Amino acid sequence: MSVAQLTLDPAYAIAPVDPRLFGSFVEHMGRCVYTGVFEPGHPEADADGLRADVLNLVRELGVTTVRYPGGNFVSNYRWEDGVGPAGDRPTRLDLAWRSIESNAFGLNEFMRWATAAGVEPMMAVNLGTRGIEAATALVEYCNLPEGTAASELRRAHGVAKPHDVRLWCLGNEMDGPWQIGRLTAREYGRLAARAGQAMKRVDPSIELVACGSSNADMPTFAAWEATVLEEAYDQVDYISLHTYYDPEKHDEASFRASAVDLDGFVEDVIATADHVRAKLRRKKRINLSLDEWNVWYQSRFTEPEDRGIERTPALIEDDYDVTDAMVVGNLLISMLRHADRLTVGCQAQLVNVIAPIRTRAAGPAWRQTIFHPFAQTARLARGTVLRTAITAPLMSTGRFGDVPVVDAVATHDQETGALVVFVVNRGTEEVRLELDLRAFPNHRPAEHLALADDDTTAINTADAPTRVVPTKTAGGTTVTLPPISWHALTFEEKL
Repeated sequence: MSVAQLTLDPAYAIAPVDPRLFGSFVEHMGRCVYTGVFEPGHPEADADGLRADVLNLVRELGVTTVRYPGGNFVSNYRWEDGVGPAGDRPTRLDLAWRSIESNAFGLNEFMRWATAAGVEPMMAVNLGTRGIEAATALVEYCNLPEGTAASELRRAHGVAKPHDVRLWCLGNEMDGPWQIGRLTAREYGRLAARAGQAMKRVDPSIELVACGSSNADMPTFAAWEATVLEEAYDQVDYISLHTYYDPEKHDEASFRASAVDLDGFVEDVIATADHVRAKLRRKKRINLSLDEWNVWYQSRFTEPEDRGIERTPALIEDDYDVTDAMVVGNLLISMLRHADRLTVGCQAQLVNVIAPIRTRAAGPAWRQTIFHPFAQTARLARGTVLRTAITAPLMSTGRFGDVPVVDAVATHDQETGALVVFVVNRGTEEVRLELDLRAFPNHRPAEHLALADDDTTAINTADAPTRVVPTKTAGGTTVTLPPISWHALTFEEKL
């Protein structure tokens, strides 16, 4: 059995854990909203049509922030269609997914759902087919207490108190050829600056996220970020990153090492943002919002133009296996490793659409394999992220060359003394992990959570919802990591 060694020291801190890293995404796409979070008439639905079984799993998942209503959907969306009496709302054709949108679920329903779920809303504005006036009116509707046309409209809709939305996305993937209202970097940067200025005139306390490249493979990647930030640097607080990892796009070993790609992507965007900061002679640093990320079998996706117009179609409802769960756990490790600048994260999406939670018309919702590393990381990652010194065997990949089979990050909560090490074995052989905790002389093993299976293609289904679940043992400073597995090792301080 090969051996990996990991050393920790509290002196080598990265940054505090930002709770917003553990966000998610609800878009009007497929069955995420309708028959996902919202299904009037379902046995689990409450008086507002919100599915209680889904809400319970969202709370268990530990989601902190939810981005809404898109995604591509937002670039053709009129937020006014989704407020007021439900019977008066228009039915529209959503151009993003060529779906019939009833608008039965809109802004205020989402806010009621977010309150019930205990999550912070992250709103996106339409800068595709609309612009500054609609965006400022939405901020006014959401955040001003009373006394203006939009705030009084909210009150007339039965919502006396403002929603107080702090975090706002200035459009979505505006460089994408698929995006309704696509713009060049210069056009978008100037629009984002003007919209951002106006939105902050309504509420100066809000935070704004500018659209970065739709992904790192875009031909304009980095040049897009630089141009957008040159135009909008003073108005925005974050630049967005979107990335998905397809198990079928590259060789299997490269997929297992997807976090190597995320590491490079994040570091490239940081370098670009800091270059613009230096060029503009600004003191403010732009942070990163990874507000779309996940494993997605994208090569199987059918483009909207190739489908008929449908109402609530089942879109990209991928089934996730053990390997996918390990990759998701490793992506979370990468995100924590960059916690000094990457402070917002939204796994896409929350329910049914490439999601950790699945539903069907009859019966309860269930947890996909990827649910578990997210839920445990969100629960356990507290305090300060620590750098890890790792010596590990290498594995060969087609995209990245030789990479370590073991990857890890740690968090240390000084208030409680809890030390947690998050580890993956992305190789196909067992590895013995030896932890050097000499810098933590008073810490003792408490718990070892592991997600692994002899069949790495095993999935959870409605009929077998607990086929893949974490196991729990006492742990130690020397542990065996099965092939393709995710782990959380906790240590308690004994004084």
